Amino acid sequence: MKLKFTKMHGAGNDFIVVDAINQQVDLAPAEWARLAERRFGIGADQILVVQKSDTEGVDFRYRIFNNDGGEVEQCGNGARAFVKFVTDKGLTTQRAIRVQTMNGIIAPRLEDDGSVTVDMGAPVLDPASVPFDAAGLDGGDAVWPLSIDGKTLSFSVVSMGNPHAVQVVDDVDTAPVLETGPLIEHHPRFPKRVNAGFMQIVDRHHIRLRVFERGAGETLACGTGACAAVVAGIRRGLLDSPVRVAARGGELSVAWAGVGAPVFLTGPAVTVFEGEVTL
Repeated sequence: MKLKFTKMHGAGNDFIVVDAINQQVDLAPAEWARLAERRFGIGADQILVVQKSDTEGVDFRYRIFNNDGGEVEQCGNGARAFVKFVTDKGLTTQRAIRVQTMNGIIAPRLEDDGSVTVDMGAPVLDPASVPFDAAGLDGGDAVWPLSIDGKTLSFSVVSMGNPHAVQVVDDVDTAPVLETGPLIEHHPRFPKRVNAGFMQIVDRHHIRLRVFERGAGETLACGTGACAAVVAGIRRGLLDSPVRVAARGGELSVAWAGVGAPVFLTGPAVTVFEGEVTL
């Protein structure tokens, strides 16, 4: 079987994008993982699969597989790549589309400068719905204590369609992302595991961010992680919207008006190359 694909990235968060409208695609999780493997495959943080939607008023269905082969609910940077892909391939002539994900409908829009803005929906702030087990913890609405490797650290928990635990650090360059990221991801209080965000406050409209992603490890950028970090910072009184998010792979912009309002994520989407692989 031969599979056509496009390699893309959003601020360094890289993707294999597969058109499942014009070719037959039926791969097992292990096959997705093999494609995403950087030494023996194509290499990517996530694989994005473009499908037709059966839902009235929705343009496409969007499936996301991490590089371990597991399917996940949401990917903000991937949503931007998705819009550029369907536009460049002539699958839509609309600048604004509606896309069905595992977690619900998102509404991305191609801007005049080529960047893409995604309405990521309202963040989920209820701990049990993130999901996060807060039983027995002496925490508040926006900050919770969590025991990690013998230390008690403070986290904000937010779902942007996928779960995030965000902590404020003095310097992201020296933060123990690779050491504590896996411990946070697999902490028993997160029954579906979690994405671990490390946020440095530069000023009230600017942060630096590193994210250890669930099922992918540290990535150069994480769109939902950027959204979760900004939501956490605003709720804690540390940030004001909009916020410039500096990731290792580039910059994103996040705007949020407050509880109950949607989060808007804006950033680049870049096509790197196209190819065909024999499976």
